Amino acid sequence: MRIIIFITSLLVFVPSFGVGPAQAQNAAFERWVQSLWPEARKKGVSQATFRRAFKGVTPDPEVLRKAEHQPEFTRPVWKYLASAVSQRRIENGREMLRKHGALLARIEERYGVDRHVVVAIWGMESSYGQFKGTKRVIRSLATLAYQGSRRKFGRSQLLAALQILERGDIHPAKMTGSWAGAMGHTQFIPTTYNAHAVDFDGDGRRNIWESHADALGSTANYLRVSKWRPGETWGYEVYLPGNFDYALTGRKTVKTLAQWGALGVQRAKGKTFPRPNDRASIILPTGSKGPAFVVINNFRSILRYNNAISYALAVGHLADRIRDPSMGGFSRPWPVDYLPLARSERFQLQRLLVARGFMRGEADGILGSQTRAAVRAYQRANGLAVDGYPSVVVLRHLQRGG
Repeated sequence: MRIIIFITSLLVFVPSFGVGPAQAQNAAFERWVQSLWPEARKKGVSQATFRRAFKGVTPDPEVLRKAEHQPEFTRPVWKYLASAVSQRRIENGREMLRKHGALLARIEERYGVDRHVVVAIWGMESSYGQFKGTKRVIRSLATLAYQGSRRKFGRSQLLAALQILERGDIHPAKMTGSWAGAMGHTQFIPTTYNAHAVDFDGDGRRNIWESHADALGSTANYLRVSKWRPGETWGYEVYLPGNFDYALTGRKTVKTLAQWGALGVQRAKGKTFPRPNDRASIILPTGSKGPAFVVINNFRSILRYNNAISYALAVGHLADRIRDPSMGGFSRPWPVDYLPLARSERFQLQRLLVARGFMRGEADGILGSQTRAAVRAYQRANGLAVDGYPSVVVLRHLQRGG
């Protein structure tokens, strides 16, 4: 039976999506798979593994849809945090800490990574193993590699996934994960798995799908090699003085907590900094209207796991709430009426910044460091609060001609 699937306005007939049967009608995909084989062979993948991996695989249009709507990049930070650091997830995290306390203690001793952060990542990635993903990893990555805007990522991860199968760590049928190929309890992508997964339980396999020891140990090992510093935290919520120079915000400006304190920066809720010599930067996830945070080196280590400020903030805050039952939410409310830009508005903002000479290149809709630097430059030139937040306020100011 023919299945008609619409992908990015193209009509593609996909009765079979594999390399086996001669009667396969999807000639375009057949040629693409065959073109992948020489590269897979150079990576040490046998033909038997290659054929077994693609047997019965069909394209997954849902993968392409999800690739354009990652919540940590598209949802307002306060909505993302409300879901990520829910009371249920906090309570379940404390239960996991009790249930696996002995294992987590051994992992912390070996890798030097705070057990609460390891548990928080576990909670964030799979709700402590409840939602590890049911999609076949080879299918998801083949879809990304073959078509869409993330072909380079999909191809590299697909080849890495084939290497995992070649080593025999997991049977192809059990190699399941998310739409993006993230796998197991703590959602390693294949290249990260190959580089940093560990056999913590010593059974000869790095089984992050079924072994708590392997999954949590691998997470701690990855944070360790991402320059995690034992004894330090991720950061703190802070209050900024009324005369604060917002040009000092951003991860490129680093000072000790004592130096920030000398500039009037205070830890929230009347608390003090236990390690005043730790070096930190100040971030404003929603600009000057919302909560402010000093973030330390370990915040950057969490970003290696998932390079989204919302994600790293959620992991750090969840870890704190799991550790301390008396700790509540952030003290300053989020500016829920101060909505971030929609996708079309992000492109428009960048085009206007380029047209005004504050930014180079072409608009891509990604609000990274270059865009935020351009926003700060524009704000500084126009007498606005220089917080670098690409808000609707800045867009409207640009639209009016500055």
